[in-house]
Amino acid sequence: MGFRYFAQSEARRLGLSGWVRNRREGAVEVLAQGPLDRLELFEQRLCQGPGTARVDAVRRQPASPDLLLTGDFIVKEDL
Repeated sequence: MGFRYFAQSEARRLGLSGWVRNRREGAVEVLAQGPLDRLELFEQRLCQGPGTARVDAVRRQPASPDLLLTGDFIVKEDL
């Protein structure tokens, strides 16, 4: 399983909204919204990643406070 689909699977399992996509420079960008305890667990799982991925670092930064995500967690087109 690739990293984006791993992130999608974990986010859905935790009931989070948002998206994941590849960036041109090779990084993966994730935007997730949900209860803080579930977001923290999601971050821990992203740090581990699937068995086939190498995770060098995970950086967290807050999203704009006016951003409201609804619906399912999706895999977006590459940036």
